[in-house]
Amino acid sequence: MKNIPVISVFGRSLAETYEKALVALYNQGTRFKTQYDKPGDPLSIDCTMNLTILEPEADPVIHLAFPGGIDDLKEYVLELQGLKDHWVKNMNDPSDTRWEYTYHGRLKNYGVWRERQNGTSVEAGPFKVDQIEKVIAKLSAQPFTRQAQMITWMPAIDNDCYDPPCLQSLWYRILEDEEGIYWLNCNIRFRSNDAWGASFMNMFGFIQFNREVIAAGVSARTGRTVKLGRLNWQADSYHIYGKDIQAARERLFDRLDELSLEERTMNFNDPFIRDMYESAGPVILRKIEQHDSRR
Repeated sequence: MKNIPVISVFGRSLAETYEKALVALYNQGTRFKTQYDKPGDPLSIDCTMNLTILEPEADPVIHLAFPGGIDDLKEYVLELQGLKDHWVKNMNDPSDTRWEYTYHGRLKNYGVWRERQNGTSVEAGPFKVDQIEKVIAKLSAQPFTRQAQMITWMPAIDNDCYDPPCLQSLWYRILEDEEGIYWLNCNIRFRSNDAWGASFMNMFGFIQFNREVIAAGVSARTGRTVKLGRLNWQADSYHIYGKDIQAARERLFDRLDELSLEERTMNFNDPFIRDMYESAGPVILRKIEQHDSRR
């Protein structure tokens, strides 16, 4: 094979579309090595994926095959809102093994990084841009703008980074319906997206980010009702690592004929599930505080 497959899927809800993308990848993807393979690992399954969720907040939202729990979803949403930005490393300290970036840090404070100077951790970099604020301001002033976008890639750092950002860009535009409601449409591009181990949480997290941060920000400034329109998710490399293929078969692919979609998914808007999700917040905050106190 000389061409990486390009696959497109559409679905109404997150859970439905996520499953369609996984099944399409499993059936149509090609086999690839990765730089993270260990000796004996099977080849990964890979493709370029274009995935569109037409109603991002519609149930069923949660797919039971994703490797995580409700509390993990809440923690990731809080991370995308900046709760772990202080976990990034000092770039000139070889002994610092913390993260090299957070997505929120790149979006909120693009252009800067942390350095240790005279024993103190300080911000360094040629400039500092709050891209979240810029996007909200642009959409509020001109909903149909084509310029409301954010990026993460910082070439001076990321070209030599062992684990550079997978998320590359977010692009927004608003449509207004006949009732005057704003519909926030979004394109999100990943250079690399772990379809089995991470993509569901990524998509869930950015749907909540779009609702709680971008849509809410535009609504607060304009006084308009802002809802989520379609989400287009683009992954240059959408893959299942070889080490995960057997688990994916057991938890999903080999069970498609046994279970209905309703049995494979869960409604996020169910009061019990929503209560679990909201109740996880204080627990996660305490966990982070305890982690910080041990450093």
